[in-house]
Amino acid sequence: KKDFGDKKLNRITRQDVSVFHTALISDGLAAASCDHHAKLVRRMLNLAVEWGYLEKNPVSGIKLLNPDNKLENYLDPEQLERLVQVLRTDKARTVCNIALFLLSTGARLNEALTAKWEYVSLDKRIWRIPATTSKSKKIRTVPLNSSALELLESLGTKGKHDYLFVSEITKKPITAVHKVWERLREEAGMPNLRIHDLRHTFASLLANSGRSLYEIQHILGHSDPMVTQRYAHLSQGSLQDAANCAGALIGKITQAA
Repeated sequence: KKDFGDKKLNRITRQDVSVFHTALISDGLAAASCDHHAKLVRRMLNLAVEWGYLEKNPVSGIKLLNPDNKLENYLDPEQLERLVQVLRTDKARTVCNIALFLLSTGARLNEALTAKWEYVSLDKRIWRIPATTSKSKKIRTVPLNSSALELLESLGTKGKHDYLFVSEITKKPITAVHKVWERLREEAGMPNLRIHDLRHTFASLLANSGRSLYEIQHILGHSDPMVTQRYAHLSQGSLQDAANCAGALIGKITQAA
């Protein structure tokens, strides 16, 4: 509004948006956030063209910063053990349980915070994520492993609240965890560990256990298999083990012959 609020649509130029875009970096925004602002302006002007207010979009094809945000942190066994120990013993039980749930399911934080008991079947060991919550805007089903089931059964919210994770103080659904998470990760000795890294760690555990990328894609709910492809390098050890098994069998046959 500050930059464009007093301008008519046909007076907004590519230069205006370019200056606005790059100035956001000086305001302290991350490159990805700067790009989101530019994309929003571009989308608005595309709609103006579609609705007949403009003949063409002046910022169509504007150059974006396109930062490489594919930063992934995977916990090694020692780090994972240290974090789980903190999550099992810290007094902030609700946030700790959310983090343990993310580690056990590979779910996104928002999916866990909005999870309701009506979508959970402990008997069938599944959790359905509705389209309104799923990033892909499609219903997806998450298989619940033993650690996830054990955690859910210990929550004490089933039959009392609609949501899985409820504040012990307000009795309302948890909406934010980052302040507590910062303290928990410091306590575990990993001050840079992001909550989303729990999802990456879950995926890495699957890959290193020899699960296929197809399986990982569907468990994580990736609509694009190329997103899952980033975990391919993690499964190389398992692939080597598989190749070694084949080699051993061929060796036995050769020796027998």
